[in-house]
Amino acid sequence: MRKKPWLSVYQDLVAAEIEIPDRTIPQVLQNTAKNYPAHNAITFFGKKITYQELSHAVNLFASSLQKNGLQKGDRVAIMLPNCPQYVIAYNGVLTVGAIVTQLNPMSVEREIEYILNDSGAETIIVLDALYPKVKQVQQSVNLKNIIVVSLQPSGQDFAPDYTFDGFLTAGNGQVIPVEIETEHDIAVLQYTGGTTGRSKGAMLTHKNILANVVQTYEFFKDDVEFGKERFLTIIPLFHVFGMTSAMNYAIYTASESIMLPRFEIEEVLNTIKNERPTIFPGVPTMYVAITNHPHAEDYGIDSIRSCNSGSAPMPLELLREFESKTGSQILEGYGLSEASPTTHCNPPFAERKAGSVGIGFPSTDYKVVDLATGTEKVPFGELGELVIKGPQVMKGYWNMPEETAVTLKDGWLYTGDIARMDEDGYLYIVDRKKDMIIASGYNIYPRDVEEVIYEHPSVQEAVVIGIPDAYRGETVKAIIVLKAGKTVTADEIIEFCRKNLAAYKVPGTVEFREQLPKTNVGKILRRALREEAAAK
Repeated sequence: MRKKPWLSVYQDLVAAEIEIPDRTIPQVLQNTAKNYPAHNAITFFGKKITYQELSHAVNLFASSLQKNGLQKGDRVAIMLPNCPQYVIAYNGVLTVGAIVTQLNPMSVEREIEYILNDSGAETIIVLDALYPKVKQVQQSVNLKNIIVVSLQPSGQDFAPDYTFDGFLTAGNGQVIPVEIETEHDIAVLQYTGGTTGRSKGAMLTHKNILANVVQTYEFFKDDVEFGKERFLTIIPLFHVFGMTSAMNYAIYTASESIMLPRFEIEEVLNTIKNERPTIFPGVPTMYVAITNHPHAEDYGIDSIRSCNSGSAPMPLELLREFESKTGSQILEGYGLSEASPTTHCNPPFAERKAGSVGIGFPSTDYKVVDLATGTEKVPFGELGELVIKGPQVMKGYWNMPEETAVTLKDGWLYTGDIARMDEDGYLYIVDRKKDMIIASGYNIYPRDVEEVIYEHPSVQEAVVIGIPDAYRGETVKAIIVLKAGKTVTADEIIEFCRKNLAAYKVPGTVEFREQLPKTNVGKILRRALREEAAAK
């Protein structure tokens, strides 16, 4: 067997199983606040919050939750953009042993209603601008408490159950201790898209979440200095990548999290200029926008030393251009909600291979198995399904034992992703999980969009695919067969989708056909349509 230049370093990293402390993320925060009380934890549009102040706010929020009758195991939805209140609410909920239910702020009413009903959440923390959406579905769900966050004077004419500031004030900071079994108790319900039916809530335990943070640190520890780093946190915290690789990882390393609620290029560049971040976890579209800005280098982007790219494939030319302008290193990785999320990354301590998502994280076993049975490991270079085992792998899907049994087998997580592995253990993802579309880092599941299109009275058949997009990576295309005698325009279909879907899911292109390609049993050949679109 040929010598692997990175092997000695990597063996040191994974020779022994890394130890995952028996702690929760809020306990990690308490420890950081004890050791670095005056260090800045969060910067939000110039406002600084120290670790001591953050820890105190978390205890106020947690005690107020208990005062309002919240019990261990209750589900609490968070529907916020990146802001300090997100971090306070997230850690406050986990402190009392309740379960965070992540909700995308871009969700529309039907999506909100489904997740609230499926999770059984009785409390939600929501941005004031999104409050009307929640009120719209309140009669159809089991909400008892709505806590509204205002980031600025909104002019909204409503009287919420609680304001966030009022909820904090109601707490006394004295939290009644709750016994948490980190290996078994659920911390977060991370909802995945419903490609094969209903959206599924991945049950991530306290150990799953802390394990992935510790794994991340062990992988990057030679390039991270405790108490010194400054994270540019634009990746959404409701996304499992943002939750782990930005928010929780920053807390673990006593770093400062420079938060922005959205990606707006001038705002981002001015923030970089003023705050001088050192670490920037993001998605390729963010790096594209910075690279293509004509005056990016005037904003001091060379302060960025390291970038962890996830959620979408990273074009090689973009990687090279961004690195040449910033002097930083982009390390592309791979993960999924069911693994908290990261399982692989290109190593900072060894060769980075173009087109690869790198090698496994510490304490992460992985193999590529045959597609027919899923039991036989395939030879190097051959295609198969990627399966993963490690402490970051979920407990299962919320209230879905059958789906859990399909995905988790003998301790292995069956990802549904088609991959190949080279002799050095570097992984290459060849085809995406269950036809998922990734646009600007957002996961879009075709079935979610198709179900809405099928509700249009003129539509007989519809299929949704991702097509290449220079900026978003991919964009959504709908291919439709109309009912006999019916007429509708592409603009009308797009407008119909806009009313029923989050904006990032709305098709950018609509094509009408007389018929769709199908198998001999009538299944639409989605892959053939993708290949046809790619060829064009």
